[in-house]
Amino acid sequence: MKKSVLIVAILSVFAFASCKDNAADKVNEENVATAEARDAESGKFPAITFEEDVFDFGTIDQGTNVEHLFKFKNTGEAPLMIVNAKSSCGCTVPEYTKEPIAPGAEGQLLVKFNGSGQNQVSKTVTLTTNTKAGVETLTIKAFVNPKAGASATPIKTPTTK
Repeated sequence: MKKSVLIVAILSVFAFASCKDNAADKVNEENVATAEARDAESGKFPAITFEEDVFDFGTIDQGTNVEHLFKFKNTGEAPLMIVNAKSSCGCTVPEYTKEPIAPGAEGQLLVKFNGSGQNQVSKTVTLTTNTKAGVETLTIKAFVNPKAGASATPIKTPTTK
């Protein structure tokens, strides 16, 4: 009985935390939907122009934390909103402004990479925005040297049945 109560309590905490995150996402998505509808009526849209959409860290050692600041400008005619930024894996973390960016104003998006993987790696960050396209993609690259003593090729061991 005590285990059942404990399990229900734990699941409730996860459900509440999950709902809280989803509620915040929903509010942000509703703000963008409102902005998109307003912009479509006026015929004016924001446009995001990056100084660069690909960045190469060069050669780094495995496990080395690196970061890059992507700079951009709203070259459109309406306020720019970044709704979400998702990376292609958990080793890359994007941080972006949640505030609208006025036409002509500049913004930044910080991308952190933890140096995981080996050899040539490429990761993407996908931005959901209120631009006409709705989605923008950035790429980071690096050649990751394995740690000393680590094998670049996985060793296969025979399996027995």
